[in-house]
Amino acid sequence: MMALVYSPEYLEHKTPNHPESPDRLSKIIKGLEEADLMGNIPIFEPYMAKEEDLERVHTSDHVERIRTFCERGGGYLDFDTYASPQSYEIAKLAAGGAIKASELVLNGFSSSYALVRPPGHHATRERAMGFCLFNNLAVALEYLRKVRKIKKFVIFDFDVHYGNGTAHIFYNDPDVLYISIHQDPHTIFPSEGFLEEIGEGAGEGFNLNIPLSPGSGTSDYIYILQRILRPVFKDFKADFYFFDVGFDAHRDDPLSRMLLDDDFYEWMAMEISKQPQPRVLTLEGGYHLEALKRCNLKIINILKEETLEHSQISPEMSRVQEETKNLFKRIEDNFSPFFTL
Repeated sequence: MMALVYSPEYLEHKTPNHPESPDRLSKIIKGLEEADLMGNIPIFEPYMAKEEDLERVHTSDHVERIRTFCERGGGYLDFDTYASPQSYEIAKLAAGGAIKASELVLNGFSSSYALVRPPGHHATRERAMGFCLFNNLAVALEYLRKVRKIKKFVIFDFDVHYGNGTAHIFYNDPDVLYISIHQDPHTIFPSEGFLEEIGEGAGEGFNLNIPLSPGSGTSDYIYILQRILRPVFKDFKADFYFFDVGFDAHRDDPLSRMLLDDDFYEWMAMEISKQPQPRVLTLEGGYHLEALKRCNLKIINILKEETLEHSQISPEMSRVQEETKNLFKRIEDNFSPFFTL
């Protein structure tokens, strides 16, 4: 059985005339109501993350900077990251939502989904960026490591943008395998996430990037993920699985040039449901409201049922780009010292 973590307080992170708006969560919740799911899935209130939770990941200077910036009225922290007067408290609630989702799966739920905002995967140890103030997933992971003594983690990020913050935080860590599939960073923010960025020191080989060309669609994604996720997950043998859920690679999304359709998110949910428990999903991007609503419903419906008796979606080989096939060969060569693909 799955659980959701959500609070209407997340709508109080106000972002005027901004793609990362409260309407995103409102639309998802409306979709759940229209599908009559609100009474059929347990929904839990998030925790408020403590400063000690944040400071396992972020510098104390960064936490204090966000707090004082918001207390002084907020505004733009950089060219695209906005904070309102309430945003410090709401960002702590978002990080706490990821912690709450993690506790739920340790207490018996097969999977949980933290429907939180602001998002988190671009926030580095010392900087807010890319609409993100604190790194929600990283805060939850370090809580699990410190408090619940969990050792090995997989993070799979399928937002269209590379989660540079998450990658940087765990770049030297052999106990955290970070995998990201995203649009070629030559063509999109944050201009990081190249194939050659594989981790450093003890973490070498545990940062696996899948940078697909603009115009890649569902067949490309499924073709390459089928060949990477299952063998890598099997080799790594994680104790806990995180999924950074992004919907901005959808063909309708205004911030990317990818061509995923709704079927991809159904396929992705089936893949998540096949992974060992515990499994936590955290919401990241997705800025076309109708696509965001539809694709969230696909994921939630499949994880709610915990059954694999769904129509199997297979890529049409004729529609897989040669660039995608060549990229897989390069990944296979790069990671052969670390994983058997």
